[in-house]
Amino acid sequence: MKLNIKNLVLSMAMLAALPLMQGCTDNDYMELNLGEEPLALSVSTDVVTLTEKAHASEALVLSWTSGTNHGTGRRITYSLSLLPEGSASDQAFVIIQDAVQKYDWKPSNQDLNKILLEQFHAVPGTSLNIDATVTATVAGLEGDPQVSSVKFAVTPYKPVSETLYLIGDATPNGWSADNATEMARADNGVFSWTGNMTAGKFKFITEKGSFLPSYGNNGQGGLIYRDADDQPDIAFEITEPHTYKIDVNLLDLSVNVTQVEGITPPYDTIFFVGDVTSWNFMLMQQDPLDPFLFRAGVFFPSAGEFKFGTANGSWENMYKAISEKAPYTSQGVEFVKGYDPDYKWYLNDSEANMAYKICLDIRPGSERMIMRPFTPYTTMYLVGSAAPGGWDLASGTPMTVDPSNPDVFIWTGQLSEGELKFSADLRSDWNGAWFMAPYENATPTGTVQKTIFIDKSDSGLAEEYRDISVGDVDRKWVISEAGTYTITLNQLLEEITIAKD
Repeated sequence: MKLNIKNLVLSMAMLAALPLMQGCTDNDYMELNLGEEPLALSVSTDVVTLTEKAHASEALVLSWTSGTNHGTGRRITYSLSLLPEGSASDQAFVIIQDAVQKYDWKPSNQDLNKILLEQFHAVPGTSLNIDATVTATVAGLEGDPQVSSVKFAVTPYKPVSETLYLIGDATPNGWSADNATEMARADNGVFSWTGNMTAGKFKFITEKGSFLPSYGNNGQGGLIYRDADDQPDIAFEITEPHTYKIDVNLLDLSVNVTQVEGITPPYDTIFFVGDVTSWNFMLMQQDPLDPFLFRAGVFFPSAGEFKFGTANGSWENMYKAISEKAPYTSQGVEFVKGYDPDYKWYLNDSEANMAYKICLDIRPGSERMIMRPFTPYTTMYLVGSAAPGGWDLASGTPMTVDPSNPDVFIWTGQLSEGELKFSADLRSDWNGAWFMAPYENATPTGTVQKTIFIDKSDSGLAEEYRDISVGDVDRKWVISEAGTYTITLNQLLEEITIAKD
């Protein structure tokens, strides 16, 4: 059977590509004559129903015998492909290509489901018959391949949303779908959020800017999925203003709302506003380690004033300086409910034409503003089991500075399945400057995401975190699929994009 291979070749960690060896012999074959046992492919089960609850579990095992090299001692390479029953051979999707000493494939429920939906356009909930074929080729005997096939039936599932947002008059940002409050994703279908809520109603949407699809109240305290306007639309209700922790599981349609004490800041959004923004409100980033801290990286082309707002466009309820034209080194902060006084920080001409990193701490009664000049790092390296150089600091993979912006580093290359973070200095004791994931085991979305900057040797940064030891912070990105990626890291804005090509 001759396979017409698609340009796409699946590159996931469990499918880690093995090098295509050249030459006719393999030193790993100590036995020159492998016998005349035919190549035989087998499957662990011939009927599979995939579920997202078991997304990380093994779906099935395809395994094969070595076949024969006809006593030549030459290398045998193996290719594995899948094809919906009855489809043309040129629709075959290659899972493994020209691998050496590879005798099985063990996809997870999620990985196999992704292949079915994306490559074969399978219908969730409907069984699909699949022909799996392994081809063994002896070096020098490419015209005489060994081929074995098996069949199995598999039923895919429709994945739940990878994002979830809160909307409603009980939530910090009201009923605006465009400004919905994002929940943190812990696992497939599992989301959590903690924050202040007022008396009112709320529900969940899956896409910012769109009221559908949504999840509402099924009338019994659980969730019900809604994807059309004519379907029932019942919201959940908060009767007592308080700080709440909301846990949602879309896989079993459960929601748990619990009152918690004293762990959230008075505002979930803070805006930087001043001459440099033409007095437009610029959203700051809430620190993933300490929710009372809000951060921004700002380039000041010229002198000017600034202060901080709590709602976009509102000049009330602002965090201001404690004196008129306070220097940027002044950490004193006053929360002003009305309009007056209206003291602001002021940056002089001699202090402008450079970038600063700004941290606003809004802990009631101990508010402070910390602002420090920012000098971009000239080097940045990929480090981790997913990176080409692994965990060896001396083999850190260098990124390239964007010639149009010294704050930005770019890299394109091959990542393996594994963990990843970024070092700015490759300090040998590991206590240097790092750009890390916003939370442990964060998954890249292919879009712009927050990254956290930790310099474990910087006492100034350590002072910004009142209750956290920066030396203990070690959060990594998890690359679940090997392949070619393009990474863009903005060190001033502390943003990153990890996109699979």
